[in-house]
Amino acid sequence: MEHPENSSEYAGLQVNSGVSQQPVINPYLKRNRFRRRELSAAEMVEGILKGDVTILSQAVTLIESVNPDHQSRAQEVINKCLPYSGNSIRVGISGVPGAGKSTSIDEFGIHVLKEKGGKLAVLAIDPSSERTKGSILGDKTRMEKLAQHPSSFIRPSPSAGSLGGVARKTRETIILCEAAGFDKIFVETVGVGQSETACHSMVDFFLLIQVAGTGDELQGIKRGIMEISDGIVINKCDGDNVDRCQMAATNFRNALHFFPMPESGWTPRVLCYSGFYGTGVKEIWDMIYEYVDFVKANGYFDHRRNEQSKYWMYESINEHLRLNFYNNPAIKARLALAEQSVLAGQKTSFVAAQDLLDQYFNGLKE
Repeated sequence: MEHPENSSEYAGLQVNSGVSQQPVINPYLKRNRFRRRELSAAEMVEGILKGDVTILSQAVTLIESVNPDHQSRAQEVINKCLPYSGNSIRVGISGVPGAGKSTSIDEFGIHVLKEKGGKLAVLAIDPSSERTKGSILGDKTRMEKLAQHPSSFIRPSPSAGSLGGVARKTRETIILCEAAGFDKIFVETVGVGQSETACHSMVDFFLLIQVAGTGDELQGIKRGIMEISDGIVINKCDGDNVDRCQMAATNFRNALHFFPMPESGWTPRVLCYSGFYGTGVKEIWDMIYEYVDFVKANGYFDHRRNEQSKYWMYESINEHLRLNFYNNPAIKARLALAEQSVLAGQKTSFVAAQDLLDQYFNGLKE
């Protein structure tokens, strides 16, 4: 459509046609321009040994991936880092929800970094939703001091249904952190009351955080987690709660007398502290270092590390067998039929499972 202003009546006035609508995205922008280049296994190992936390984080993500290609590269990284691992103090921390685990880790970490120096890695396990399979991964927000400290590394990971709330690849992550120069490692469980054997089998010292008012000493006896604890600490010992914490500590000490002596020869201790005010933290660290010196002197430290390596070898075998079973084409085809027969009441769950296992092992023989 011609502009009326371009008529001869309006001499000296010229209106040009408008331009077409330009695209929203810059046509000269290359889509792959900002894509991060994937590092090779050798490059990852080199970065980890230099203490590069960015590359360390990428390697941990690679370990947690379920992609088979990623798994093969992750195992290569782990094997190359293995000779540089094993030179740290591994502390497992557990407790009921609300006991103050994250706040305590913040105080524990800041104290030991000031007193002993070195580097600290915190592997915080966050519970995954049974419905959406997602996790908040927000433990880092409650570790304000450590999150800003240059010598700390905090890595939250989803539990993904792992027993005891310990992520499936936490042990491999410990190896990478040790290779990166972290000489103190915390493993925080979700504290849901499940068996904490998985966490106990990857740390040197297992610390149980309790709070006052959770029941009498009989409740302590019934909790199997106390049997594997190397130290029990009562949190929130401040203000009007001091007397209750002291009473709870006495009850826990009495309960410990009913347990047999641990294999390490170490008698678990019960201490009180305040994670919010940071009081009593020094005594806890003194207990941890005294325990490490004690078990190194009697040879239990190395024995426990060897037993842990053997335990995780069998765990890896179990995991690979389970994955191989469910990924077997013949089993995949029969799983739905087995479910239908169980739901219809034609077979019991045990008979259906046995039929599937027989099919699986007969297929391996062929």
